[in-house]
Parts: sequence; structure tokens; C-alpha cells
Amino acid sequence: MRRALIALLPLALALAPGEPLAAQSASAPFTVQETGQGFANLDDAVQSIRMGTATILIAPGVYRQCAVQAGGNITFKAAQPGTAIFDGEACEGKAVLVLRGLSSVVDGLVFRNIRVSDGNGAGIRTEMGNLVVRNSMFLDSQEGILGGQPTGQKIVIDRSTFSGLGTCDDATDCAHSIYLANHGSVTITRSRFERGRGGHYVKLRVPNLVVTDNSFDDSAGRKTNYMIDLCEGGTGLIARNTFADGSHKENWSGFIVVAAEGQTYPSAGLKVVDNVATLAPGFDKSPAFVANVGRDPLAVGANKLAAGIRMYEQR
Repeated sequence: MRRALIALLPLALALAPGEPLAAQSASAPFTVQETGQGFANLDDAVQSIRMGTATILIAPGVYRQCAVQAGGNITFKAAQPGTAIFDGEACEGKAVLVLRGLSSVVDGLVFRNIRVSDGNGAGIRTEMGNLVVRNSMFLDSQEGILGGQPTGQKIVIDRSTFSGLGTCDDATDCAHSIYLANHGSVTITRSRFERGRGGHYVKLRVPNLVVTDNSFDDSAGRKTNYMIDLCEGGTGLIARNTFADGSHKENWSGFIVVAAEGQTYPSAGLKVVDNVATLAPGFDKSPAFVANVGRDPLAVGANKLAAGIRMYEQR
């Protein structure tokens, strides 16, 4: 039942009612809510806020635009979730939204077809400040959300969809659906990952993490690797997720892999519990559900695994 509910997220986003925006028009689809001022270009709306705090309301439409947030606290919010679509345009050769302000919120936007020369074209590139992403979709791009900073950054991702993302063909290193690094935390909840095209679905270099109530469906994936890669360790909670491993993987050895690139962060007590994992029909391998390459003992509890999946492997 949980997987079925998560699968309906994209439809729910498209149909959810939005706020009335009488002041918006086709010529000025980006409105600063606090002032009522409208802009033809998203970046102009962003620059008008400077170091202030404001919400930019975005009218329904398909936009070939991008923006760089250099300061302030900005919320980028679709007037109607799922109808404000950013297609194909990346600022600074990075992403639709390049974020290095004090904080950012992205609510109800759609990002699709983002590709850049280094293979890391993303919907969002977070370079500074806390970030909340909710009710958003990342489709058919090299990367969904990418970023890292050596601070206690806090990132929260909720009720969002990541589909058709990742590549190991375009990038020097692989790109992933989500790839985040900081000295703070990452929380991913009630989101859907599907149809990966390379790399991992979630790759984190963080000390603290929560990944709960998500759906990872790799049945239509191609050249994919791990579902969750905690490549430098990390501790927290991975719980109540559903995982379906596909048969066209580049690396099938583990669903959740810990410290494969070194033990930068302690993993002792990382709790992995109440998850469900299955294999695609015809899948003839025997992957580990949790593979621990690091030195710290994990708290792997009861998980419901299909035949052929080994619960734990110490590498």
C-alpha cells in the first residue's frame, strides 16, 4: 500500500490546487509575494531580493530560464504545484537554480532535461545555506540535486520525485539522482526514485542522515549502481523504505553500501530497519541488502527481504 501511495505523487502534484495570483500575467510570471512586483525573468526577481527574505511565486508555464541566488532567504514556489516547469536551461554550466544564499526553499517546481558539458547538469545546485525541497519533480537530467559545502548545512527533501536521472557516460565521475556532501545533515522523506540512468539513486557524504518512507524502483533502471551510497560513512536512520532492484544494473552487489570510499564519519549505530526489498523477475544475482566496508558496527534490524537478498555483508 505504501508503495502505491508514493507512486501517485506525480499525479497528486499536477492536480494539487494552488494559490490565486491575480497580479500575475504572462509577461510577468515571477512575482515577489511581499511586494507584488512582477518580473519577466526569474533571475531578475531573485536579484531584486538581495539580502532580504521573500517568496517568488511562479505562474504555470514552461520556462527556459535559470537563476543564481547570491544572498538572502528565498522561497521559490509554484502557484500550482507541478505546473511551473523549468526545461533545459542551466546557469553557470551547473543547474536551473544555483543556490548560495543564506537559505532556500523550493516548493512545487518541475526540473527536466538539464544537461551540461561536465555531465553534472542538475535541477538544483546547492553551494551555501540550508535547503528545503518539497513537492518537486526532477526528470530526465544528468543530476537531480547536487551540492556540497564544508559547513553544518541542513538539507531536507520531502514528497518529491526523481526519475530518469544519473549518468556514468557523460561525466568524468558518475552523476546521481541526489548527490550531497556537508558537515551537517540530509533528510529525505516520502519521495520516489525510479528509472535511473547511471550512478546511484542517493549518494551522501554527510555525518547525519535520515532516509525514511521512500520508494526506490529500479525495475526500469539502466546502468545503475546502489540505491543508497553512504560513501564516507555516516549515522542516523534508514527505515520504512521500499526497494525494487532492477536487472540492468552496472553494480548489483548491494542496496545500501556504507563507507565504500573511506570512514570519514562514524557509522556506529546506523539503524536500518522496517524496509522492504525485492528483486526484478529473472534477477539471478545475490546482492547484500546492507554492505559495510567500514569498521563501525551497524544496527541492522528486521527488514523484509525477498529470496536471494542477503541481509548483511561485512567487506
